[in-house]
Amino acid sequence: MFRSPGPPDGAEPGPGPGGGGAVIRCCGLTHRYDQRLALDGLDLQVEAGEAFAFIGPNGAGKTTTIRILATLLEPTAGEAFVAGFSTLDQADDVRRVLGYMPDAFGVYNGMRVWEYLEFFAAAYRIPRPDRRRTLDDVLELTDLGTRRETNIEHLSKGMKQRLCLAKTLLHDPQVLVLDEPASGLDPRARIDLKELLRELTRMGKTLFISSHILPELADFCSSVGILEAGRLVACGRVDEIIHTMDRGRSMRVRVLRNPEKAGTLVAETSGCSRVRFQDGVLLFQFEGSLEELAELAESLADQRLGLVEFAEARTDLEDVFMRVTQGVVC
Repeated sequence: MFRSPGPPDGAEPGPGPGGGGAVIRCCGLTHRYDQRLALDGLDLQVEAGEAFAFIGPNGAGKTTTIRILATLLEPTAGEAFVAGFSTLDQADDVRRVLGYMPDAFGVYNGMRVWEYLEFFAAAYRIPRPDRRRTLDDVLELTDLGTRRETNIEHLSKGMKQRLCLAKTLLHDPQVLVLDEPASGLDPRARIDLKELLRELTRMGKTLFISSHILPELADFCSSVGILEAGRLVACGRVDEIIHTMDRGRSMRVRVLRNPEKAGTLVAETSGCSRVRFQDGVLLFQFEGSLEELAELAESLADQRLGLVEFAEARTDLEDVFMRVTQGVVC
């Protein structure tokens, strides 16, 4: 069933600005809700085959962007393209190449799994002779084959999430837009979902994922866009953004006694910046020589604070997010 990504049969992609392998393109995307500016001239592109993490504080404009890409909302200004098709002028073509999984979705109690998928297969106008094979394919891919006859109300939260993804895959879209796909899932269900999303990228699908679970996004997303107050404040490959921001060394310190004193000592030391506590751990950036770093460690040990950890920390997506955003909303 699942084909190599390409335009829908008989459709011609729109002119979409620019070239290259960008399959999602936002050009000056702006949207207002009455007097509130939700998106402020968003320029963004996602390359074909990427797993792209779209993150930002609540109220940043993420859902507005996603609804525009899914042709559910028209921008106040600017334009968006999916696989070369305009979300304004070629909405039907966009819907053929894009699968949208919202953060809150409806499943119908009283229906069996196969009946739910059969209903949406008909809505997608999949020819009746092809529907059984299509259902079998998406059930196998989402590991729901043994649940074909199960009533939906008897499925766990994780199973329902997979069922919604199976529904989203019925028409074999080349682009998947997923809004908080791991919301409310337990750790095992999140791991299973992450493996499924990895498999979809191996199949050549382009994933555009909005989520608040940043460590898991960093595990398999190759690129990231960070949105705040309707504006893109950082965008690019995750490793490149981290490398650009990671000036000096990111350090972590743990003491058993009087952590405030340790924090003050570090803050007063030349070369130390961005000193803060996170989950009881003292974090800071250090720009200086190894000899100077060793002297700082010795100073902390001399204070008899019960120094149990003094180590270099790996900068991750959460740290990048905290450094480039300020909690501003539109």
